[in-house]
Amino acid sequence: MTTDNGNKVEQVTPYGTHDMAKTEQVRQMFDSIAPAYDFMNRAMTLGIDIWWRRLAVKRLKCIHPAHILDVATGTGDFAIQLHQSLRPSHITGIDLSQGMLDEARRKVKQRGLDEVISFEQGDCLALPMADETFDAVTVAFGVRNFEHLQQGYCEMARVLKSGGMLCVLELSTPTNRIIRWFYGLYTMHIIPWFGSLKSGDKSAYRYLPTSIAAVPQGNDMLQLMQHAGLHDATFKRLTLGTCTIYTAFK
Repeated sequence: MTTDNGNKVEQVTPYGTHDMAKTEQVRQMFDSIAPAYDFMNRAMTLGIDIWWRRLAVKRLKCIHPAHILDVATGTGDFAIQLHQSLRPSHITGIDLSQGMLDEARRKVKQRGLDEVISFEQGDCLALPMADETFDAVTVAFGVRNFEHLQQGYCEMARVLKSGGMLCVLELSTPTNRIIRWFYGLYTMHIIPWFGSLKSGDKSAYRYLPTSIAAVPQGNDMLQLMQHAGLHDATFKRLTLGTCTIYTAFK
């Protein structure tokens, strides 16, 4: 059931301890790896993550969003892509990690986009925005880090305007058994080894494959959206099932 799957990933924590809330562990992890995050993203996915974001952005073109909230915005890559492709009036990015936001602000300022893209530190489980504020809400590679998935979806639905779209891009596990074996070898062994060399935080890159395996996928993820009051929820698997786009409307 969806609830069981949600509970499963909620129990997966970056540092494998339960004497500190998952939210705080996630914050500390991303603060630790922020300087290496972009390099590791490109290296781990062979640059395919850029293409995944472009495909997700295309899903939003049909609603012509003027105001977008990018949840778990990280270093701002998705926010920047949203601006370049959709030219909305404003994009707000929110993230737990100050270290990641520092990187995001630096990149946005370099591109002269700090008037149209702004960032703030905050918890996705208690978004500091009013009801029905945004035409679209996005989150790329972030929902598996939510301490409470259903609460996170309810918050994102709350700040969406009626007719607005939620677009979630998340890593997933291939369904083909042979591909899944090679994928497991890569994510469970090669990525943690390489990640520890580059970032110095081996726990962060052990957490990555464990959280991917535990997060709800396919129809289970759609049920979380539907339970948050969203409708017309769909998903599309990408690149042999290693990533999935989920969309739904309010």
